Amino acid sequence: MSSDTLLFRGGRAFTPDGFAEAVLVRDGVIAAVGAEADLVRLSPRAEPVDLDGGLLVPGFTDAHTHPVQAGLERAGCDLSEVYGLDVYLATVADYAAKNPHKAWINGGGWDMSAFPGGLPHRSQLDFLDRPAYLIQRDHHAAWVNGRALELAGITRDTPDPADGRIERDPDGTPSGVLHEGAMDLVGLLTPRPTPGDLVAALLDAQSHLFSLGITGWQDAIVGSYAGSDDQLPAYLAAASSGRLVARVIGALWWDRARGAEQVSDLAERRAAAEGLERFRAGAVKIMQDGIAENFTAAVIEPYCRCGGTGLSYVDPEQLKVYVKELDAQGFQVHFHAIGERAVREALDALTGTDPGNRHHVAHLQIITPRDVPRFAALGVTANLQPLWATHHAQMDELCIPYLGEERSSWQYPFADLVRHGARLAAGSDWPVSSADPLQGMHVAVNRTEPGGSVHASYPTARIPFLPGQRIDLRTVMTAYTAGSAWLNRSPAGAIERGRPADLVVLDRDPFALEPDDIWTTRVRMTFVDGRPVHG
Repeated sequence: MSSDTLLFRGGRAFTPDGFAEAVLVRDGVIAAVGAEADLVRLSPRAEPVDLDGGLLVPGFTDAHTHPVQAGLERAGCDLSEVYGLDVYLATVADYAAKNPHKAWINGGGWDMSAFPGGLPHRSQLDFLDRPAYLIQRDHHAAWVNGRALELAGITRDTPDPADGRIERDPDGTPSGVLHEGAMDLVGLLTPRPTPGDLVAALLDAQSHLFSLGITGWQDAIVGSYAGSDDQLPAYLAAASSGRLVARVIGALWWDRARGAEQVSDLAERRAAAEGLERFRAGAVKIMQDGIAENFTAAVIEPYCRCGGTGLSYVDPEQLKVYVKELDAQGFQVHFHAIGERAVREALDALTGTDPGNRHHVAHLQIITPRDVPRFAALGVTANLQPLWATHHAQMDELCIPYLGEERSSWQYPFADLVRHGARLAAGSDWPVSSADPLQGMHVAVNRTEPGGSVHASYPTARIPFLPGQRIDLRTVMTAYTAGSAWLNRSPAGAIERGRPADLVVLDRDPFALEPDDIWTTRVRMTFVDGRPVHG
């Protein structure tokens, strides 16, 4: 665009109270919203941007994502776009052949549901002439080969770490899957990316997110975790040089092996980002449990078939002390909580905190009915990852049979949260799942797999999952825009006069489609401060 004044016309604009015919942008700021004729009279020389019957929406904000890790995985052995053991092995073999100079085969994106019982085996990767470390799609496990186990010194005599598990064959030999904290036993031995690699990964991820209409995000782990390096220097470098254009909050990683003494260190890390326009580090990420598929999600009653109640990574009583101190220091606390016990522990710890710090709990796979109203009562935001709320192999084969009928009915209760007045934000957890907000919106509205997803051919993918928990398109689009922007303290997030012109042009109007076709919507153009960054 050659002009500092733009007139978006030829479709509709999604506004907080309905729709508008046109939007005028001047010097990167929304100057007026209303009828096209009125805005033409207001600024007759404005450069027109033809919506061509599509919908203009605020830039999306992803409230829970991992862009640097995603960028690294896109540059490595990327399994996220394929599915099944045979194609995984073919992809790994092809990557190894094209990268003979690499000492390790690094990457990730494999899906537990592609393997019997959710578990691959070291022997499947032992055809390689070098060690392999492949992170599972959910980032809660790693698949390694025998060479990697040998280099790490992991044997049948190696104990499980306190916050993880080494999967084993019947004779006790490590099988090649490392869960949670056990990932570091191999992950920390892999070649470290250079500072330049981390910045390049961040910028590659930014371009990808712009192509999906995402103009801001909260990085849900800024720190060293699961074999990854600290991303903070990459954000500081990109933001200070002007290469980071999106509006970003970094959630600093809470080291669960430490205690309250780390709060002062976190405050120092936060201070390192002070004064930067596009990046702030005002949140702290606490991962309170794991995931249901490997039985590390913290549940109240034991899992069916296998027993056990999962892991609370931080002692619940100590958690209350830590959260109180973080709250007093003005940090926003960003929780990972999958199981119903972890959700309750997070809410208990947030009781009595300052709602002005905008604390939130992400994932929320299982919430007991008695805890649903507590989000609104405590002023805690429900941070949804809608794309997971469908029938797919991990759900039907690795979750429901082990959760039981009643607990399975408590999964992803989006409509219940809305009915009880909870504030909603939304995100993707990319690269765990697709970063595309429109795919997530499709699931929130339909509770079925979007067409074209890797799970779309699953036999029950077209059957709505707990259909009583559907929410309407306006509600979920608001969560991805105004809701997540509010959580990030971003001035963008709504098409209103005076807001930054972070805007997205969709190729069609999803509100005019049948709900089952929402997933077909694509992003044509993305703007940040009125400047095109995609399309």
